[in-house]
Amino acid sequence: MASSALDRALCGEAGLRLLPEEVNGLLRRLDAPPRLGAHLRAVHDVACRLLDSLDERFPGVDVDQEAVRYGAATHDVGKTYVIEELSGPGSEHEQRGYRLLLDHGVEERHARFARTHGTWDGPDVTFEDLLVSLADKVWKGKRVPDLEQRVVDHLATTAGQEPWEAFMALDDLLTDLAADADRRLAFQSAHPITT
Repeated sequence: MASSALDRALCGEAGLRLLPEEVNGLLRRLDAPPRLGAHLRAVHDVACRLLDSLDERFPGVDVDQEAVRYGAATHDVGKTYVIEELSGPGSEHEQRGYRLLLDHGVEERHARFARTHGTWDGPDVTFEDLLVSLADKVWKGKRVPDLEQRVVDHLATTAGQEPWEAFMALDDLLTDLAADADRRLAFQSAHPITT
């Protein structure tokens, strides 16, 4: 049974989009830590805003938006069982989260983000993987040049733009998204790590 603290993280007013109801249900069944719920909500909101802006600035770029939204909403679900990684470094949650999602009937195309969000240089990394990783960085105002360059390269190629044009547009977008980082960090910090 989910705690009222988790419910506040998932549904409380924060100016952030709500997670998909299916994800809320899963987090409640797992009795996920409230801070994890808040984190997933913040990253999901940034991913949705990123997708909205990409639609405007890069029309015609093909992206599985449903997968990116779901991936952002569940990418750290493994931290339900690796709680120490909620407040410290570690990557054990990635494989644990991937298995957890598969065990709960989530399709591989959605579960994959739990294991791919921490790396973006593998041979099978998709544009969708890059976007979830990007949302997971910029939600807190962190900029990662190598990751951003990979996104720029994809955007320039698929949108038929010069690389500098894609860079400028993405840089403006990420600067705008990072501007709200303090508010999102405060929202996440307001929720306890344990239930």
